[in-house]
Amino acid sequence: MSISLNNLRPAKGAVKNRKRIARGEGSGSGGTAGRGHKGAKSRSGYKSKRGFEGGQMPLQRRLPKRGFKNPGREEFRTLNLSELQALAEKNNLKDFNFDTFRTLKLIKGSDKIKILGNGELKGAYNITAHAFSAKAKEAIEKSSGTATVIEIK
Repeated sequence: MSISLNNLRPAKGAVKNRKRIARGEGSGSGGTAGRGHKGAKSRSGYKSKRGFEGGQMPLQRRLPKRGFKNPGREEFRTLNLSELQALAEKNNLKDFNFDTFRTLKLIKGSDKIKILGNGELKGAYNITAHAFSAKAKEAIEKSSGTATVIEIK
C-alpha cells in the first residue's frame, strides 16, 4: 500500500483520548476528581507559591546569607603587556585603542579595558584604555610610549 494524503494515519497507540475528570462515578474519576480529600490542593483556585514548602521554613530562608554584591562595581577586560607585545608582533601594530581591540575581537562593544603590567614591551606603543595599573603605565612610558586614559561616562 502506498502512502498518500488520503490514507495518512498516526502510528498505532500514538493517539489516546484524554482522561475526562469529574464526569461522574462511572468514569472512575468522579467524586473528588482525582484531587484527594480536603486540604488546600483539593480546593478550586489553589495555586502554590514558588518555594512554598507546606508551612515548613523554606530553604531560601533556612540558609545563611553571606557577602555583598556591589551594584556599582565596574567590570574591566584585562590585558597584560605581554599580550599587547604578542599582538603588536603578530599584527604589526604601533597604536592600540578601543577600535583596535574591537577589530581584534578582544572586547565586545560595552567592555572597559584595563592594562596590567605583567610582561614587557619591546617598542614604543601608543595605548589608549579605560584604566592602567601603575606598573603598566610606568613600563609603557619607560619604553617611550604613551598611555592615554579613556574617560568613563
